[in-house]
Amino acid sequence: MQPSDRLPRSGGMEGLLRMTSTTEPAVNKPAIAMPLSKGQFIAIMAMLMSINALSIDMMLPGLQEIGQSLGVADENSRQFVITSYLIGMGSAQLFFGPLSDRFGRKMPLIGGLVIYALCAFAIVFVPSFGALLALRFVQGLGAAATRVISVSIVRDIYGGRMMAEVMSLVMMVFMVVPVIAPSIGQLVMLFAEWHMIFLVISIYAFFATVLVVLYLPETLGTERRRPFTIKGIAASFAIVLGNRTALCYALAISFIFGALFGFINSAQQVMVGVFGLGHYFPLVFACFAGLMAVASFVNSRLVGRYGMHRVSHIALLLFVAASAVWALFSAAGFLPFWLFAILYGSAMFQFGLIGANFNAMAMEPLGHVAGTASSVIGFMQTIGGALIGAMIGQAFDGTVTPLAFGFLSVAIIGLFFVLLAERGRLFSSDQHNPAG
Repeated sequence: MQPSDRLPRSGGMEGLLRMTSTTEPAVNKPAIAMPLSKGQFIAIMAMLMSINALSIDMMLPGLQEIGQSLGVADENSRQFVITSYLIGMGSAQLFFGPLSDRFGRKMPLIGGLVIYALCAFAIVFVPSFGALLALRFVQGLGAAATRVISVSIVRDIYGGRMMAEVMSLVMMVFMVVPVIAPSIGQLVMLFAEWHMIFLVISIYAFFATVLVVLYLPETLGTERRRPFTIKGIAASFAIVLGNRTALCYALAISFIFGALFGFINSAQQVMVGVFGLGHYFPLVFACFAGLMAVASFVNSRLVGRYGMHRVSHIALLLFVAASAVWALFSAAGFLPFWLFAILYGSAMFQFGLIGANFNAMAMEPLGHVAGTASSVIGFMQTIGGALIGAMIGQAFDGTVTPLAFGFLSVAIIGLFFVLLAERGRLFSSDQHNPAG
């Protein structure tokens, strides 16, 4: 698709988008020659990034059985199966970024995939809840490679609007996994115990490893690699943390991710315990995840025409509004499932317009340290989001009120950081320099 700066004369969403001007650069061509087609490249990147969604969403229907099988009495404690994985994944991102900047993208990626697959297989034979959490943490360490290096590979090849568009398409494809993952988990549990869920995950990771080994080229040339030294890593981290735009957008998406993780942590309790959906839980969860996938597809079209600033800023304001209405009705004690579905679904649709764009805007001024930048930003997003999500999830009291106010709080804080990044001017698209 060739985007144009000429705006259509129409109302609605397009009219709102037209209220501001843009100077973002047009779509860029790939920076290096690729043996894969664009579609094949997007498919492999989506598969790698979807590993994390698969590791979280596929086991949601089995959390109750996991707790019962391993003697976990407190319902909220079962959420740590998700939190331990996220903390491991977030922590290792600080390592895989600089490693991929020094040794290239491909070998560290393969190493992470192998760690991930072996841990998933080991969980099949886990004897206790503590051992499960430990293996989940290490599994997250390996999964960090897919999160960091996939983004860095995209940044190696694309920039500007094309990077945002490709990332949005990658997000759209990988979001199919949250749509189907709970149903796959439910299907596995119809014929086997929860352990088999992790066997399926390990097979998926092995297949992804084979694809990377056989088909994915190295995207970081030797002339662009950075020394793997403590001083060099510290200097790169300082560049990332010293860039106002990158730092503020990373913090903003960290809080927004906290809302998403908070819901995922308590999704089974909310859907089954509060609304009594029972076996319909995977289907309803799939519908919400599907909204995010649709939003990512819509975003891939809107970004090329209007720019990522205007699209994501409007979406953030709508996210705040949906969360505020949700919190109001929940506090008033009137929140039937149909109203919850509308409000939460609206928030998740906006999240689909926010996520890829905020990531792209945080990475855009940091192409010269893309691996380390992706590491630091990913660390902030994942660790911050996991801790915030854990707080929201642990506040579950048998109602959705803590979840609603958790969403509203992180939405407002996220808006604050965006305003800080843009010096108080939403919808702007001025070019930020690496110095911030």
